[in-house]
Amino acid sequence: MPGSYEACKTHMRHADQHFHHDGHEHAPAFGLPRPRDEEWWFSAWEIEQKVWPLTRGEGVTVGLLDTGVEARLPDLQGAVLPGTGFGTTESRDGRRDVDTRLGGHGTAMAALIAGQGLGTGMVGIAPGAKVLPVARPSGGSGQLNKEIKYAVDHGAKVINMSFAMPLAYCPIGMQEEIAYAIKRDVVVVAGAGNEGRRDNAVNAPANCPGVLTVGGVTADLELWDRSTPGDTVMLAAPAVDVGSIGKDGTFSWKTSGTSQATALTSGVVALMRARYPEMSAREVVQRLLATAKDIGPPGWDRKTGYGAIIPYLALSSDVASKAPNPVYDRFDRLHQDGGDNEGRVTIGPSAGPQITDAASQQRDNSFLPYVATLVGLAISGAAFYLGARFRRRRKATGKSLR
Repeated sequence: MPGSYEACKTHMRHADQHFHHDGHEHAPAFGLPRPRDEEWWFSAWEIEQKVWPLTRGEGVTVGLLDTGVEARLPDLQGAVLPGTGFGTTESRDGRRDVDTRLGGHGTAMAALIAGQGLGTGMVGIAPGAKVLPVARPSGGSGQLNKEIKYAVDHGAKVINMSFAMPLAYCPIGMQEEIAYAIKRDVVVVAGAGNEGRRDNAVNAPANCPGVLTVGGVTADLELWDRSTPGDTVMLAAPAVDVGSIGKDGTFSWKTSGTSQATALTSGVVALMRARYPEMSAREVVQRLLATAKDIGPPGWDRKTGYGAIIPYLALSSDVASKAPNPVYDRFDRLHQDGGDNEGRVTIGPSAGPQITDAASQQRDNSFLPYVATLVGLAISGAAFYLGARFRRRRKATGKSLR
Protein backbone atom coordinates (compact mmCIF):
# COMPACT_ATOMS: atom_id res chain seq x y z
CA MET A 1 0.00 0.00 0.00
CA PRO A 2 1.23 3.56 -0.66
CA GLY A 3 3.09 5.08 2.24
CA SER A 4 3.77 1.73 3.87
CA TYR A 5 7.01 -0.10 4.51
CA GLU A 6 5.98 -2.51 1.74
CA ALA A 7 5.80 0.38 -0.71
CA CYS A 8 9.13 1.63 0.56
CA LYS A 9 10.68 -1.79 -0.06
CA THR A 10 9.44 -1.76 -3.66
CA HIS A 11 10.95 1.67 -4.14
CA MET A 12 14.23 0.50 -2.64
CA ARG A 13 14.48 -2.35 -5.12
CA HIS A 14 14.12 0.12 -7.99
CA ALA A 15 16.50 2.58 -6.37
CA ASP A 16 19.25 0.04 -5.64
CA GLN A 17 21.08 0.99 -8.83
CA HIS A 18 21.89 4.38 -7.28
CA PHE A 19 23.74 2.89 -4.33
CA HIS A 20 26.98 1.01 -3.86
CA HIS A 21 26.36 -2.70 -3.29
CA ASP A 22 27.24 -6.02 -4.91
CA GLY A 23 24.38 -5.86 -7.41
CA HIS A 24 22.72 -9.12 -6.35
CA GLU A 25 19.48 -9.90 -4.58
CA HIS A 26 20.50 -11.51 -1.32
CA ALA A 27 19.05 -14.75 -0.04
CA PRO A 28 17.88 -14.92 3.57
CA ALA A 29 20.68 -15.29 6.08
CA PHE A 30 21.15 -18.66 7.75
CA GLY A 31 22.57 -19.74 11.10
CA LEU A 32 19.83 -18.28 13.30
CA PRO A 33 16.19 -19.18 13.86
CA ARG A 34 13.77 -17.25 11.71
CA PRO A 35 12.11 -14.34 13.53
CA ARG A 36 8.59 -14.82 14.79
CA ASP A 37 5.80 -13.90 12.41
CA GLU A 38 4.81 -11.09 14.79
CA GLU A 39 8.18 -9.39 14.25
CA TRP A 40 6.88 -7.48 11.26
CA TRP A 41 9.82 -5.05 11.19
CA PHE A 42 12.06 -7.87 9.91
CA SER A 43 10.10 -8.01 6.69
CA ALA A 44 9.58 -4.25 6.54
CA TRP A 45 13.30 -3.63 6.89
CA GLU A 46 14.31 -6.68 4.80
CA ILE A 47 16.65 -7.71 7.60
CA GLU A 48 17.14 -11.34 6.54
CA GLN A 49 17.31 -10.63 2.82
CA LYS A 50 19.50 -7.52 2.69
CA VAL A 51 20.83 -6.53 6.09
CA TRP A 52 22.12 -9.77 7.67
CA PRO A 53 24.18 -10.71 4.60
CA LEU A 54 26.11 -7.50 5.31
CA THR A 55 26.28 -7.63 9.12
CA ARG A 56 24.60 -9.04 12.21
CA GLY A 57 26.29 -6.69 14.64
CA GLU A 58 29.25 -8.87 15.58
CA GLY A 59 31.77 -7.31 17.93
CA VAL A 60 29.59 -4.37 19.02
CA THR A 61 28.44 -3.76 22.59
CA VAL A 62 25.19 -1.92 23.29
CA GLY A 63 24.96 -0.24 26.69
CA LEU A 64 21.39 -0.68 27.95
CA LEU A 65 20.36 1.73 30.73
CA ASP A 66 17.15 0.13 31.92
CA THR A 67 15.73 -2.20 34.57
CA GLY A 68 18.36 -4.88 34.02
CA VAL A 69 18.11 -7.92 31.77
CA GLU A 70 16.99 -11.44 32.65
CA ALA A 71 20.08 -13.03 31.13
CA ARG A 72 19.10 -16.60 32.12
CA LEU A 73 16.38 -16.75 29.44
CA PRO A 74 17.12 -18.98 26.43
CA ASP A 75 16.26 -16.15 24.02
CA LEU A 76 19.13 -14.12 25.48
CA GLN A 77 21.61 -16.96 25.99
CA GLY A 78 25.13 -15.66 25.42
CA ALA A 79 23.97 -12.19 24.41
CA VAL A 80 24.18 -10.40 27.78
CA LEU A 81 27.52 -9.37 29.27
CA PRO A 82 28.05 -8.88 33.00
CA GLY A 83 27.16 -5.28 33.73
CA THR A 84 26.31 -3.40 36.88
CA GLY A 85 23.46 -2.07 38.97
CA PHE A 86 23.03 1.49 40.21
CA GLY A 87 20.72 1.99 43.17
CA THR A 88 19.73 -1.66 43.33
CA THR A 89 21.12 -4.61 45.27
CA GLU A 90 18.93 -7.09 43.42
CA SER A 91 20.82 -6.83 40.13
CA ARG A 92 24.45 -6.20 41.00
CA ASP A 93 25.73 -7.21 37.56
CA GLY A 94 22.63 -6.06 35.65
CA ARG A 95 21.69 -9.60 34.68
CA ARG A 96 18.48 -9.68 36.67
CA ASP A 97 15.51 -7.58 35.64
CA VAL A 98 14.17 -5.60 38.62
CA ASP A 99 11.17 -4.14 36.79
CA THR A 100 8.04 -4.46 38.94
CA ARG A 101 5.64 -2.44 36.75
CA LEU A 102 5.92 -3.58 33.15
CA GLY A 103 6.94 -7.21 33.48
CA GLY A 104 10.53 -6.80 32.36
CA HIS A 105 11.13 -3.63 30.37
CA GLY A 106 14.90 -4.02 30.17
CA THR A 107 14.60 -7.64 29.08
CA ALA A 108 12.20 -6.66 26.30
CA MET A 109 14.57 -4.00 24.99
CA ALA A 110 17.55 -6.37 25.10
CA ALA A 111 15.66 -8.99 23.08
CA LEU A 112 14.69 -6.47 20.41
CA ILE A 113 18.36 -5.65 20.00
CA ALA A 114 20.12 -9.00 20.38
CA GLY A 115 17.57 -11.79 20.91
CA GLN A 116 18.88 -15.23 19.92
CA GLY A 117 15.58 -16.99 19.16
CA LEU A 118 16.37 -20.01 21.33
CA GLY A 119 13.29 -19.98 23.54
CA THR A 120 10.16 -18.28 22.27
CA GLY A 121 11.80 -17.60 18.92
CA MET A 122 12.36 -13.92 19.72
CA VAL A 123 15.18 -12.69 17.49
CA GLY A 124 16.83 -9.28 17.70
CA ILE A 125 17.90 -7.35 14.64
CA ALA A 126 21.55 -7.39 15.73
CA PRO A 127 21.95 -10.92 17.15
CA GLY A 128 25.71 -10.76 16.81
CA ALA A 129 25.93 -7.82 19.19
CA LYS A 130 26.23 -8.00 22.97
CA VAL A 131 24.12 -6.14 25.50
CA LEU A 132 25.81 -4.54 28.52
CA PRO A 133 23.07 -4.07 31.13
CA VAL A 134 23.22 -1.11 33.49
CA ALA A 135 20.34 -1.76 35.89
CA ARG A 136 18.38 1.06 37.48
CA PRO A 137 15.45 0.43 39.85
CA SER A 138 12.82 2.19 37.75
CA GLY A 139 14.70 2.25 34.45
CA GLY A 140 15.20 6.00 34.76
CA SER A 141 15.92 8.48 37.55
CA GLY A 142 16.19 12.17 38.36
CA GLN A 143 19.86 12.21 37.44
CA LEU A 144 22.34 9.92 35.79
CA ASN A 145 24.93 8.70 38.27
CA LYS A 146 27.82 7.71 36.01
CA GLU A 147 25.74 5.01 34.30
CA ILE A 148 26.71 6.23 30.84
CA LYS A 149 30.32 6.54 31.93
CA TYR A 150 30.26 2.94 33.15
CA ALA A 151 28.87 1.68 29.84
CA VAL A 152 31.37 3.68 27.78
CA ASP A 153 34.31 2.60 29.94
CA HIS A 154 33.24 -1.02 29.49
CA GLY A 155 33.19 -0.97 25.72
CA ALA A 156 29.73 0.21 24.64
CA LYS A 157 29.66 1.81 21.18
CA VAL A 158 25.99 2.76 21.45
CA ILE A 159 23.93 3.72 24.52
CA ASN A 160 20.21 2.90 24.61
CA MET A 161 17.99 4.96 26.94
CA SER A 162 14.34 3.92 26.73
CA PHE A 163 13.26 6.07 29.66
CA ALA A 164 12.21 9.66 30.25
CA MET A 165 12.26 12.37 32.88
CA PRO A 166 9.40 14.91 32.80
CA LEU A 167 11.67 17.92 32.29
CA ALA A 168 11.60 20.58 29.60
CA TYR A 169 15.36 21.02 29.85
CA CYS A 170 18.41 18.80 30.08
CA PRO A 171 19.96 18.71 33.57
CA ILE A 172 23.62 19.66 33.46
CA GLY A 173 24.70 16.40 35.14
CA MET A 174 22.88 14.38 32.49
CA GLN A 175 24.43 16.49 29.75
CA GLU A 176 27.88 15.89 31.18
CA GLU A 177 27.27 12.14 31.06
CA ILE A 178 26.11 12.37 27.45
CA ALA A 179 29.11 14.52 26.54
CA TYR A 180 31.39 11.89 28.07
CA ALA A 181 30.00 9.34 25.60
CA ILE A 182 30.04 11.60 22.56
CA LYS A 183 33.63 12.70 23.14
CA ARG A 184 34.57 9.01 23.20
CA ASP A 185 32.88 8.23 19.91
CA VAL A 186 29.71 6.59 21.27
CA VAL A 187 26.23 7.05 19.77
CA VAL A 188 23.54 7.94 22.34
CA VAL A 189 19.90 7.06 21.49
CA ALA A 190 16.71 7.99 23.39
CA GLY A 191 12.97 7.87 22.73
CA ALA A 192 10.79 10.95 22.21
CA GLY A 193 8.12 9.75 24.66
CA ASN A 194 4.54 8.54 24.61
CA GLU A 195 2.63 11.79 25.15
CA GLY A 196 1.53 12.45 21.61
CA ARG A 197 -1.22 14.90 22.46
CA ARG A 198 1.27 17.31 24.02
CA ASP A 199 3.21 19.19 21.34
CA ASN A 200 6.90 19.80 21.89
CA ALA A 201 6.97 17.98 25.23
CA VAL A 202 9.99 15.77 24.58
CA ASN A 203 11.48 14.79 27.93
CA ALA A 204 15.04 14.41 29.12
CA PRO A 205 17.30 12.73 28.02
CA ALA A 206 15.69 12.97 24.58
CA ASN A 207 15.99 16.78 24.69
CA CYS A 208 19.71 16.75 25.54
CA PRO A 209 22.13 18.00 22.87
CA GLY A 210 23.97 15.15 21.17
CA VAL A 211 21.22 12.57 21.68
CA LEU A 212 19.69 10.88 18.65
CA THR A 213 15.99 11.21 19.48
CA VAL A 214 13.56 8.74 17.93
CA GLY A 215 9.80 8.98 17.40
CA GLY A 216 7.46 6.13 16.56
CA VAL A 217 5.70 5.01 13.37
CA THR A 218 3.36 2.21 12.34
CA ALA A 219 3.90 -0.49 9.73
CA ASP A 220 2.10 1.82 7.30
CA LEU A 221 4.74 4.53 7.84
CA GLU A 222 2.24 6.69 9.68
CA LEU A 223 3.02 8.53 12.87
CA TRP A 224 2.05 6.63 15.99
CA ASP A 225 -0.49 8.99 17.54
CA ARG A 226 1.11 8.74 20.99
CA SER A 227 4.64 9.52 19.82
CA THR A 228 5.61 12.84 21.39
CA PRO A 229 6.46 15.55 18.85
CA GLY A 230 9.26 17.99 19.55
CA ASP A 231 12.09 20.08 18.21
CA THR A 232 14.70 17.42 18.94
CA VAL A 233 13.01 14.49 17.16
CA MET A 234 15.34 13.42 14.35
CA LEU A 235 14.17 9.98 13.16
CA ALA A 236 11.28 7.54 13.44
CA ALA A 237 11.26 3.76 13.87
CA PRO A 238 8.68 0.98 14.40
CA ALA A 239 6.77 1.53 17.63
CA VAL A 240 3.33 -0.03 17.19
CA ASP A 241 2.66 -3.71 17.95
CA VAL A 242 6.37 -4.23 18.46
CA GLY A 243 6.35 -7.34 20.60
CA SER A 244 9.12 -8.79 22.75
CA ILE A 245 9.68 -11.03 25.77
CA GLY A 246 9.37 -10.12 29.42
CA LYS A 247 11.47 -11.27 32.34
CA ASP A 248 9.33 -14.41 32.67
CA GLY A 249 10.33 -15.41 29.14
CA THR A 250 6.84 -14.98 27.68
CA PHE A 251 6.43 -13.29 24.31
CA SER A 252 3.83 -10.53 24.07
CA TRP A 253 3.15 -8.87 20.74
CA LYS A 254 0.51 -6.23 21.50
CA THR A 255 2.87 -3.63 22.95
CA SER A 256 3.69 -0.18 21.62
CA GLY A 257 5.99 2.66 22.58
CA THR A 258 8.97 4.76 21.63
CA SER A 259 10.96 2.49 23.96
CA GLN A 260 10.74 -0.12 21.23
CA ALA A 261 11.58 2.40 18.51
CA THR A 262 14.66 3.38 20.53
CA ALA A 263 15.83 -0.21 21.00
CA LEU A 264 15.40 -1.01 17.30
CA THR A 265 17.33 2.13 16.39
CA SER A 266 20.14 1.15 18.75
CA GLY A 267 20.16 -2.23 17.04
CA VAL A 268 20.55 -0.55 13.66
CA VAL A 269 23.43 1.53 15.05
CA ALA A 270 25.07 -1.70 16.25
CA LEU A 271 24.74 -3.15 12.74
CA MET A 272 26.36 -0.06 11.26
CA ARG A 273 29.22 0.00 13.75
CA ALA A 274 29.93 -3.66 13.02
CA ARG A 275 29.86 -3.09 9.27
CA TYR A 276 32.03 0.03 9.46
CA PRO A 277 34.26 -0.32 12.54
CA GLU A 278 36.39 2.68 11.52
CA MET A 279 33.38 4.96 10.99
CA SER A 280 32.92 7.61 13.67
CA ALA A 281 29.75 8.00 15.68
CA ARG A 282 29.15 11.32 13.94
CA GLU A 283 29.25 9.63 10.56
CA VAL A 284 26.92 6.86 11.71
CA VAL A 285 24.29 9.40 12.77
CA GLN A 286 24.87 11.42 9.61
CA ARG A 287 24.20 8.34 7.45
CA LEU A 288 21.03 7.48 9.36
CA LEU A 289 19.66 10.98 8.82
CA ALA A 290 20.71 11.18 5.17
CA THR A 291 19.11 7.85 4.23
CA ALA A 292 15.85 8.14 6.18
CA LYS A 293 12.60 7.83 4.26
CA ASP A 294 10.84 11.18 4.39
CA ILE A 295 7.25 10.82 5.62
CA GLY A 296 4.68 13.37 6.67
CA PRO A 297 5.25 16.98 5.57
CA PRO A 298 8.20 17.39 3.18
CA GLY A 299 11.49 17.75 5.02
CA TRP A 300 12.06 17.71 8.74
CA ASP A 301 9.02 17.75 11.00
CA ARG A 302 8.42 17.60 14.75
CA LYS A 303 6.78 14.20 14.67
CA THR A 304 9.07 12.02 12.57
CA GLY A 305 12.18 14.18 12.22
CA TYR A 306 13.89 13.51 8.89
CA GLY A 307 11.88 10.35 8.38
CA ALA A 308 11.73 6.61 8.98
CA ILE A 309 14.95 4.64 9.39
CA ILE A 310 15.78 2.31 6.48
CA PRO A 311 18.65 0.11 7.73
CA TYR A 312 19.76 -1.28 4.37
CA LEU A 313 20.15 2.19 2.91
CA ALA A 314 22.08 3.36 5.96
CA LEU A 315 24.41 0.41 5.47
CA SER A 316 24.87 0.62 1.71
CA SER A 317 24.21 4.15 0.38
CA ASP A 318 26.76 6.67 -0.79
CA VAL A 319 26.42 9.62 1.59
CA ALA A 320 28.27 12.88 1.01
CA SER A 321 30.88 13.64 3.63
CA LYS A 322 29.40 17.12 4.00
CA ALA A 323 25.83 15.92 4.52
CA PRO A 324 24.18 17.84 7.37
CA ASN A 325 24.29 16.43 10.89
CA PRO A 326 22.00 18.53 13.13
CA VAL A 327 22.35 16.14 16.09
CA TYR A 328 26.04 16.86 16.43
CA ASP A 329 25.73 20.48 15.29
CA ARG A 330 23.51 21.09 18.30
CA PHE A 331 25.99 19.40 20.61
CA ASP A 332 28.85 21.45 19.17
CA ARG A 333 26.92 24.68 19.67
CA LEU A 334 26.37 23.78 23.30
CA HIS A 335 30.09 23.54 23.86
CA GLN A 336 30.57 26.89 22.18
CA ASP A 337 27.80 28.64 24.10
CA GLY A 338 27.70 26.63 27.36
CA GLY A 339 24.71 25.99 29.63
CA ASP A 340 23.10 28.36 32.10
CA ASN A 341 23.95 28.64 35.78
CA GLU A 342 20.78 26.96 37.00
CA GLY A 343 22.05 23.43 36.39
CA ARG A 344 20.31 23.03 33.06
CA VAL A 345 21.15 23.24 29.39
CA THR A 346 19.35 25.60 27.04
CA ILE A 347 19.90 26.01 23.34
CA GLY A 348 18.82 29.03 21.33
CA PRO A 349 16.86 28.88 18.07
CA SER A 350 18.61 27.63 14.98
CA ALA A 351 17.87 26.56 11.45
CA GLY A 352 19.45 23.62 9.68
CA PRO A 353 19.72 22.53 6.04
CA GLN A 354 17.48 19.84 4.72
CA ILE A 355 18.93 16.39 4.15
CA THR A 356 18.55 14.70 0.79
CA ASP A 357 16.52 11.52 1.23
CA ALA A 358 18.55 8.73 -0.34
CA ALA A 359 15.48 6.50 -0.38
CA SER A 360 13.39 8.78 -2.56
CA GLN A 361 15.88 11.29 -3.97
CA GLN A 362 12.96 13.73 -3.96
CA ARG A 363 13.18 16.09 -0.99
CA ASP A 364 12.55 19.81 -0.93
CA ASN A 365 15.94 21.49 -0.42
CA SER A 366 14.55 24.50 1.39
CA PHE A 367 15.75 25.38 4.85
CA LEU A 368 13.51 24.49 7.77
CA PRO A 369 14.17 24.78 11.46
CA TYR A 370 15.10 21.56 13.19
CA VAL A 371 15.74 23.01 16.61
CA ALA A 372 13.60 25.69 18.24
CA THR A 373 14.03 27.37 21.57
CA LEU A 374 14.20 25.24 24.71
CA VAL A 375 13.32 27.87 27.28
CA GLY A 376 15.30 27.98 30.52
CA LEU A 377 12.78 28.20 33.33
CA ALA A 378 13.13 30.86 36.01
CA ILE A 379 13.59 29.45 39.51
CA SER A 380 10.07 30.15 40.68
CA GLY A 381 8.54 29.10 37.38
CA ALA A 382 10.54 25.89 37.36
CA ALA A 383 9.39 24.99 40.85
CA PHE A 384 5.75 25.41 39.86
CA TYR A 385 6.16 23.60 36.56
CA LEU A 386 8.06 20.65 37.90
CA GLY A 387 5.80 20.36 40.92
CA ALA A 388 2.75 20.13 38.71
CA ARG A 389 4.35 17.59 36.42
CA PHE A 390 5.63 15.38 39.16
CA ARG A 391 2.26 15.38 40.93
CA ARG A 392 0.73 14.09 37.74
CA ARG A 393 3.33 11.36 37.48
CA ARG A 394 2.68 9.62 40.76
CA LYS A 395 5.78 11.09 42.32
CA ALA A 396 7.92 8.83 40.14
CA THR A 397 11.52 9.90 39.51
CA GLY A 398 11.46 8.42 36.05
CA LYS A 399 9.46 6.28 33.70
CA SER A 400 9.93 3.89 30.86
CA LEU A 401 8.50 4.71 27.48
CA ARG A 402 6.84 1.37 26.83
